[in-house]
Amino acid sequence: MTKKELIAKLNDLEWEDFEVKEAKAAVPKSCWETVSAFSNTSGGWLVFGIKETGKSYEIQGVTNAEKVEQDFLNTLRGEKFNVFVATRQQRYSIDGKTVLAFYIPVSAQKPVYYNTQSNTFIRRSSSDQKARKNEIDAFYRDQTFGTKTSELAPNTSREDIDATSLKQYRDYMARFNPDVSYNRFDEATFLTKLRILDNNQLTYAGLLFLGKRDAIEKHFPDFRIDLLEIAGNSIAETTSNYSFRLGEFENLWDYYFECFKRLKPEVDVAFQLTDQGFGQELSPGLKAIREALVNMLMHADYFAPSCSRIRVFTNHIEFYNPGGLPKPLEELKAKDLSLPRNPLITKLFRMVRLAENAGYGFDRIEANWKTYNNTVPEYDVSFDATILKLYTHTEEETTKTSDETKNNFGVTTEKLRRALLNQEVNKELIVSILNISFDEFLQYLETNFSKASEKLRSNFGETSEKLRRGSSKNIIQLLMLIISDGSISAEKASAVLEVSSRTVETYIAKLKELNIIKRQGSDKLGTWLIEKN
Repeated sequence: MTKKELIAKLNDLEWEDFEVKEAKAAVPKSCWETVSAFSNTSGGWLVFGIKETGKSYEIQGVTNAEKVEQDFLNTLRGEKFNVFVATRQQRYSIDGKTVLAFYIPVSAQKPVYYNTQSNTFIRRSSSDQKARKNEIDAFYRDQTFGTKTSELAPNTSREDIDATSLKQYRDYMARFNPDVSYNRFDEATFLTKLRILDNNQLTYAGLLFLGKRDAIEKHFPDFRIDLLEIAGNSIAETTSNYSFRLGEFENLWDYYFECFKRLKPEVDVAFQLTDQGFGQELSPGLKAIREALVNMLMHADYFAPSCSRIRVFTNHIEFYNPGGLPKPLEELKAKDLSLPRNPLITKLFRMVRLAENAGYGFDRIEANWKTYNNTVPEYDVSFDATILKLYTHTEEETTKTSDETKNNFGVTTEKLRRALLNQEVNKELIVSILNISFDEFLQYLETNFSKASEKLRSNFGETSEKLRRGSSKNIIQLLMLIISDGSISAEKASAVLEVSSRTVETYIAKLKELNIIKRQGSDKLGTWLIEKN
């Protein structure tokens, strides 16, 4: 730190990495809290010879600089702290007064405390705060970074693996990574080679990834991956905490697909064939979301009291992950280091090509998201958690889209989409939306899908009044559901339209026959599109 930077710091009221102490003639006792906090969090500068009064700072200097410096460094090298605290130091002369600055780096042996473990501190904004027990526990887990979920889960066995998940995982591997040797193994060898099972016990990784929920909850009582959909740009903008919340699923393998299914409508997708001839939906935006989701599941601290959480706001998606990073974010990004918290879980994702072979994926997330909508992901990294934000819309785009949709449908896309995707269908709300926007929807079809609109009228009723009657009305509303959610199932559509699933399937067959709609992708994972020509 240069003298110029030091002066600049004195003018900055938000100091996460900077703390001043008067220390005129001796080392102040309060500095040990700051040493602990900087060591446990992100490092920082501890400066002696500056007096803080309210929001102003006065350079007083240190009267016996050599003694103060030696007393401070000797204490750090002594037995006061549980580990050795390395420093680098600088001395400044400002207006004839001596100022001592010590840089305390983040420690690789956390928690760092003095005298007793209860004197463990962390840095929050510009203050040193005593660490809570769960935060201290997180430090000890970080000492076993990369090994904890590789340990054996007591009192588990092959019977605790969910049979459906295992079959789906093996089928997925055979489909998307057909050349890997694991496909040739029998079940017992397969489980052993991947260390899902070891010495007739499940590893924690195997249990979390493919285990039965009842077995997982014996070791992780609050096991879940939270996904919330929130109708607003922030919590402050909405009248309720969420419009949708993901339910409980068996294990991480199941949670991945359920989360991905909910996130997919947030981005535009393109349908492509793989080298093996399988259909898949790819776009830079979808790749970035998939990478962020898998990254979250691979690197979570599953022993932490909080759980991984995805919040889908109107203009951005937020991935929250308990557990800090093994190295500073910029170093991980610059070197593309592969230091997974859960290497076995990471390998299980890699073996089905849902994750790359190296690194944290930050560069791939950023490059794909930049290509998708020209925005840059945002990170909020603390010692015990990581938050990634992907902005789906700028404020201007959100307003424009909302206004355009109101003109076409009489209701915002966000409100309609959230309602349609809700597993617990609110029939009154959705039917109300469909009825209110019926005429606007017909106009929308005419403007954007003129050929489809022409075929609708020639086959189901020339006038709007005729289209409102009986099955014609249901077919129009089915098309509205398809535009709002191309992956909507016949079962969900039947709940909205209050007809049987078989009836909806009959409508779909008729619309396909008339070339009004077409299927893009597989029966299970594909979507419906309205033909433009």
